[in-house]
Amino acid sequence: MADFTNLPATNLAPYLSLHLPPTMRVLERGWLSANNILFLGRQQTALVDSGYASHAPQTLALVRLGLQGRRLDRLINTHLHSDHCGGNAALQAAYGCRTTIPAAEAAKVRDWDPDALSFAATGQQCPRFGFDDTLTSGDAIVLGELDWQVLGAPGHDPHSLILYCPQERILISADALWENGFGVIFPELEGESGFAETGATLDLIAGLDVRLVIPGHGAPFAGIEAALERARSRLDYLAADPVRNAQNAVKVLLKFLLLERQVIAVTELPQLLSGIRLIAESNRRYLGHSMPDLAQWVVAQLVRAGAAELVDGKLVDRG
Repeated sequence: MADFTNLPATNLAPYLSLHLPPTMRVLERGWLSANNILFLGRQQTALVDSGYASHAPQTLALVRLGLQGRRLDRLINTHLHSDHCGGNAALQAAYGCRTTIPAAEAAKVRDWDPDALSFAATGQQCPRFGFDDTLTSGDAIVLGELDWQVLGAPGHDPHSLILYCPQERILISADALWENGFGVIFPELEGESGFAETGATLDLIAGLDVRLVIPGHGAPFAGIEAALERARSRLDYLAADPVRNAQNAVKVLLKFLLLERQVIAVTELPQLLSGIRLIAESNRRYLGHSMPDLAQWVVAQLVRAGAAELVDGKLVDRG
C-alpha cells in the first residue's frame, strides 16, 4: 500500500485506486524535493532518490516512518540533480546504506566535482556523498521482491535512468515523464543536443506496457498515453524555438531558489542570476538581456503565474 504521510487530502482518492504492490511506498514530496520510492523487501530495504539537502530532516523522518523499525539497506539515484540526491549524505550518515548511482556519473562523484555534477551551475547545494556501485542502461535489479529493468532516459539529463517493472507494469520515470510534461531540457541550454534525446526517451516509454507511472514530481498516475501526448506536444513547442526552453529554464531555476529561500530581495536578483552559470549561459546564448532586464522579466513571469508575489521590494514564494 502507499504511504500518505505527505499527501494532501484531495490526492488520496485517486491515489488509493492505483494499487501499488505491498512492498512499495511512495513518498510524494513537491518541487524542491523529488519523490522518494521506498521498497520493503524480505531481505533488503531500498530507497529511490533522496530529495533536496534542505529537506533532509524531513526525508529522514519520512523514511524512518516508512521503514517501520528496519534499517535502510540501499539507496539508488535515478540521476544526480540536487533535488534527487541532496539527501544522500544524511541517509548515508544515518544508515550506512549501500549507494548506487548512474555509472556515467561515477568519476564526478569520486572526485567530487560540483561543476561537472551541475550543482554549481544551477546555484543549488548538495552535501558531498559517496557511492558503492553503479547502474547502467540494460542492468536488472530486484527491489521489493520485484524485478526491475534499468533503462537509459537522456534528455532532461544525459545520464538519467528510469526503472520499469514488467510484472507490475510500473514505471519509475524520474523527470523523463510527468503527468504534464517533463523536466527542463538542460543540455540544450549549453548548445548540446537534448530535444532529440527527449523524444527518443518518450518513444522508449511508449513502447513499454505501463499501467502506473511514478514520476519524479507529482502524484503517481495512470493514463500514460495521454501523458505522452502532452509531453510530445510540449517537446514540439520547445524544439520549435529553443528560446522557449531557455526562458522556461530561467523561470524554473529562480523558482527553485525561491522555494529554498522563500524570500529574495529584488535588488539582489541581477547579481544572483549572473552568478548561476546555466542562467547566464542561457541568457548569453538565447535571450540577450541585460541582467537587470532579465531579473525584471523573470520576476514578472513568476508573479503573473501565481508562483510568487512582490512584497515591499521582495520576491516571496507562493508555494
